[in-house]
Amino acid sequence: MNLVDVHCHLNQDLFKKDLDEVIQRAKDVGVKAIVISGTNPAANQQVLELAKKDPILKVSLGLHPIDALGLSEGETGIPRVEGKIDLEKEFKFIEDNKDKIVAIGEIGLDYHWDKEHHQEQQEVFRKILRLAIKLNKPVIIHTWAGEEDCINILEEEVKDKVPVVLHCFGGRKSLVTRGVELGYCFSVPPSTIRTGNFNTMIKKIPLQQLLTETDSPWQSPFKGERCEPAHVLETIKKIAEIKNISEEEAADQIWENYQKILNF
Repeated sequence: MNLVDVHCHLNQDLFKKDLDEVIQRAKDVGVKAIVISGTNPAANQQVLELAKKDPILKVSLGLHPIDALGLSEGETGIPRVEGKIDLEKEFKFIEDNKDKIVAIGEIGLDYHWDKEHHQEQQEVFRKILRLAIKLNKPVIIHTWAGEEDCINILEEEVKDKVPVVLHCFGGRKSLVTRGVELGYCFSVPPSTIRTGNFNTMIKKIPLQQLLTETDSPWQSPFKGERCEPAHVLETIKKIAEIKNISEEEAADQIWENYQKILNF
């Protein structure tokens, strides 16, 4: 099988000691591509450097909505820059490295951690989306407690100009329906094995609009364990079970989706 992890953070501290082994375990189960996502200027530089380690590693450069405003969501184990980011400087950095990346992300809205600066978040989000359209790059979207605003902005700014991947989308069913109708893809983490949080979404969304991710080191399928890219196999098993198809059929279609959406 050809497997893919379209969103993870292998630059996180928990991978410092055994990254080579993590990559090898992913290869052993059939993972052929791992997209490591940047979240701020320091992390963007880090993932670009990390990708030199192995051809299996692909890069998306982004600005997490919390990082972009110089705010904090607690200890993440990912490097960050103190204070508000110089957006134009970082946009130029992303543009200068456009040939080294498969997407812009993660970007989006986060009303869970930041309950006061929603308008400012939206303004930054729109600017980054316009950059992605200029560079003709897909976008990988983070949205937490701001799903409706996120879909509204995507519909206004992006329409069908570039592919959209909604990572770990937790919005209500009507918003999932809107996303499907707009042609967006949804990436499913392996934590759904343990929690069932994304099982309804798997059932509702056409296979042609599903992708697999791990959000490593988070979203583990096993309680108390670190998540890693090899765990996309667990998501494939769950998708196959819910869709009543073989694991090979699920994996083949999702690999095809990846080739079309993030490797286009």
